[in-house]
Amino acid sequence: MYATGNKKMLNMLILEILREYSDHEHRLTQQEIIRLLKSDYDMDCDRRSVKNNIVYLKELGYEISMEHGYCLLEREFDDAELRMLIDSVLFSKNLTRKQAETLIKKLKSMGNKYFSAKVNHISNLPNLHHGDNKQLMYTVDTISEAISKYKKISFVYNLYASDLKLHPKTEERYVVNPYQIVANNGFYYLIGNYDKYNDISHYRLDRMTCVKMLPEQRKPQNQVIGLEQGLNLPKHMAEHIYMFSGQSVTIKMRVDETIISELVDWFGKDFHIQKEEGSNHVLVRLKCNEKAFFYWALQYGAYVEVLEPAVLRSKIAETVSKMNEKYHKNGG
Repeated sequence: MYATGNKKMLNMLILEILREYSDHEHRLTQQEIIRLLKSDYDMDCDRRSVKNNIVYLKELGYEISMEHGYCLLEREFDDAELRMLIDSVLFSKNLTRKQAETLIKKLKSMGNKYFSAKVNHISNLPNLHHGDNKQLMYTVDTISEAISKYKKISFVYNLYASDLKLHPKTEERYVVNPYQIVANNGFYYLIGNYDKYNDISHYRLDRMTCVKMLPEQRKPQNQVIGLEQGLNLPKHMAEHIYMFSGQSVTIKMRVDETIISELVDWFGKDFHIQKEEGSNHVLVRLKCNEKAFFYWALQYGAYVEVLEPAVLRSKIAETVSKMNEKYHKNGG
């Protein structure tokens, strides 16, 4: 990284050694630093020069402890932060396996050698599901630029077919006004507006290919139904738990008290609870995308009874009846 034999670079070489070989539990003596300078950089140095350069680094603002040996205290990321970032990459469904491996390697390099030893086991984890779209990084970059420049984008939108490969949903390219990229349930989504209509739509970034930023200015947010007052992201995410498009409706339901924690996980705390006397149930009222809530209610069907709106209640009842019929057919 640095030219060896150049005494002017000695302070930077010592800083690199402290980054690589020291932490709270591993402190270096002056003699160990001298040895590492020679073995790693072919640099000769004496004890006085080591101390003087470390004092100079401290004056420059680097947080270096000089008690019981030398160690670098402040880093861009501590071990726990790096581990959280690596786990986020490891379990991301957006990235291809190769992209995930490359990012994890880069993150590991930001820690010292002791950190790398701590996380070596992650390479032995079973193969996790990763995406197939090798264009994802380009897609994120292009859409981010379009959002910052208030431009429209166009792209091919794909779905999986029976061959388990992505194929274009239609021959026509989508033209969309992009407003925000969000992460939800392990995937990246674009919150935008399909140019032909005036409501909000969502698109999975890992299903987009051939993304282009167009020269036309995007539609102002105040012309999109649901974005007239701007995008309230926490509220939007709580009401669109599966990222379905469409308007939110007020839901009233009877809920088993044992799943209140799950309610908070899915919807945050922006809902109203009323205790039902003499039972272990509560009445809950919240706003959510109707189509999304339909699937959520089926997922938690043993603990939830939807009371309103009546149309949604009837749809759930009809679906449950059909499911019951399937499982009891032929004496099952």
